[in-house]
Amino acid sequence: MNIISYNVNGIRAALKKGFLNWLIAASPDVICIQETKAHADQLTLELFEEAGYPYHYWYSAQKKGYSGVAILSKTEPNHVEFGTGIESMDFEGRNLRVDFDDLSVMSLYLPSGTNDARLGFKLNYMAEFQDYVNDLKNSIPNLLICGDYNICHKEIDIHNPKMKGVSGFLPEERAWIGKFIDSGFIDTFRYFNQEPNHYSWWSYRANSRNNNKGWRIDYCMASEPLKPRLERAFILPEAKHSDHCPIGVTIRS
Repeated sequence: MNIISYNVNGIRAALKKGFLNWLIAASPDVICIQETKAHADQLTLELFEEAGYPYHYWYSAQKKGYSGVAILSKTEPNHVEFGTGIESMDFEGRNLRVDFDDLSVMSLYLPSGTNDARLGFKLNYMAEFQDYVNDLKNSIPNLLICGDYNICHKEIDIHNPKMKGVSGFLPEERAWIGKFIDSGFIDTFRYFNQEPNHYSWWSYRANSRNNNKGWRIDYCMASEPLKPRLERAFILPEAKHSDHCPIGVTIRS
C-alpha cells in the first residue's frame, strides 16, 4: 500500500494549482490531507471520485476556512473514525482515521503554537493525544499516523538549528515528539534516510523554498508492529500546491 500525506494549506487553493492532475499521476492508494480549510459542501466531490478515489472522508473544523483533515482512498475501509472523542480537540477537525483489514491510517493536523494561548492549546493537545494513542494501540496495533505534526524533531530536520525559541522547535515540543516515538512509533523517513536538507515545509518569506531553508514537520509515524512491512519512505518536494510538500510511505501487505 502506497500512502501519501499532504498539508495542502487549503484544498480549494490547491485544486486551482493543479492538485488533481498531480494526484492522478502520483496515484497513492490512500492520501491523508491536512488543513483542508473547507467543508465538504463547499467542494465538488465528484472531482475526487473521477480522479480514482470513490471513498473520501472529510472532517472539518466548526470554524469555516480553518484547519480540517480528509482521507481519500481507492478501496473502501472497514470503518471510519471521525475525531478522537476528546471535546477539547475535535471542534477543530484535526483527526480522521480509516481502518482496513490489517492497517489503520490516521490523518493528523497537530496545532501550531503561534502565540502563548495557542502554544498552551498545542501542549495540552499533545498530552491528550499521547494518552489517546496509547489506548488506541491496544485495539489497533498496526497504526500509521500521517500528517503535519508542526514540530521538527532533531537539528537535522531544520535548516537553522539555532531557532530554539520558535514554536515548532521548542525544547518541550522536541522532547514530546521524541517521547512519542519512544512510546512505540517509527519516524519512517528517518528509518530509511539519515541525510540532511530534507524538508516538508518552507516559509513563503525570503525565497525560502528556492533556497531550501525548510523544516521537516510532516511525518508518517508507523507503530512498531509495522516495522517488518516498511518498504520505503519519501518526500516529494517537486509538488508545489502548498507551502508544504507531500510525504509518503510504502507498506507491504
